[in-house]
Amino acid sequence: MKDASDPIAEILRGSKTIAVVGLSANPARPSHEVAKYLQRVGYRIIPVNPRETEVLGEKAYARLEDLPEKVDIVDVFRRTKEVAGVVDSAIRIGAKVVWMQLGIEERAAAEKAREKGLVVIEDACLLVEDRRRRGGDREVFREQGEGKNKTKDNKEGR
Repeated sequence: MKDASDPIAEILRGSKTIAVVGLSANPARPSHEVAKYLQRVGYRIIPVNPRETEVLGEKAYARLEDLPEKVDIVDVFRRTKEVAGVVDSAIRIGAKVVWMQLGIEERAAAEKAREKGLVVIEDACLLVEDRRRRGGDREVFREQGEGKNKTKDNKEGR
């Protein structure tokens, strides 16, 4: 792993606790699959979802401001229109990184976070990026709505 030329690898290596905003208890949801993977490879995940009480054996919190501990990464599984509020909360709690999952980009919120000293990753999957840096030979993820494992090039997975 060459951190100097790979800022995402540096973020992953330096992070231990990830607040997953929008984490669902439903195993069919992408947020659940990603968080389960992150937990399995050693990250501490903290669910943030006002509709959940517990996910993956961890107590869920309604808001980032309710968390009892510091987090390194705020992983965002929310609609783009909700990202600005999540970024404001991430700034308030002193998060180091705001990570917007695949399909999520919000330029104004990203600029605000960067101005406040946060690192921002947009439109990228934490599972895929972590697995790639761990030397995974296949980037398998669950394609939303289909329930089948697919590789990045959209071929059937194992």
